[in-house]
Amino acid sequence: MQGVLLYGPPGTGKTLLARAIASNIDANFLKVVSSAIIDKYIGESARLIREMFGYARDHQPCIIFMDEIDAIGGRRFSEGTSADREIQRTLMELLNQLDGFDQLGKVKMIMATNRPDVLDPALLRPGRLDRKIEIPLPNEQSRMEILKIHAAGIAKHGEIDYEAVVKLAEGFNGADLRNVCTEAGMSAIRAERDYVIHEDFMKAVRKLNEAKKLESSAHYSADFGKD
Repeated sequence: MQGVLLYGPPGTGKTLLARAIASNIDANFLKVVSSAIIDKYIGESARLIREMFGYARDHQPCIIFMDEIDAIGGRRFSEGTSADREIQRTLMELLNQLDGFDQLGKVKMIMATNRPDVLDPALLRPGRLDRKIEIPLPNEQSRMEILKIHAAGIAKHGEIDYEAVVKLAEGFNGADLRNVCTEAGMSAIRAERDYVIHEDFMKAVRKLNEAKKLESSAHYSADFGKD
């Protein structure tokens, strides 16, 4: 197996999963944010891709983790701006490096995206990314386990009904659930308490739920509200 694509919504732990894999097999871990390569190093992106693979080859066993791969791995078009052509050159260099993976020994590639639908088919063909694994939002049981992990270090008083909290957290990712605990702590501070009670968690999840709805509404308006 040469490479793996992890895809799913933001905040579902794709980066953490890649780090855990590297740690479990005692490999070096090289993380690259694809959008940063394009944004910060215009004209140098293809060279950076070559250097990235060269570094991994010199430090194998190594896992290269490319986050936001859709930033450079999107579908190619015959026409476009100079920025589009830069992205295409970067993608071509990435494909060339992937095709030479047999020379890289113990170097493996993990890529992650929130938008698998926009990826160039050439990137997804067998021999480049051999596995595509969906990392979905956590279900109710998983949300409860994540919430309990983040709440473990918080001073609490009385019984906390985690089930009631996670029922209001439909669609929350791991980062959102961590924020629930943070906001519950802030609620306790505002009440001049040094411990958190169940109602603090309920207030926190309701507040964040409302914020997520407003954020979703704003994105909808920005994308579809134009004449």
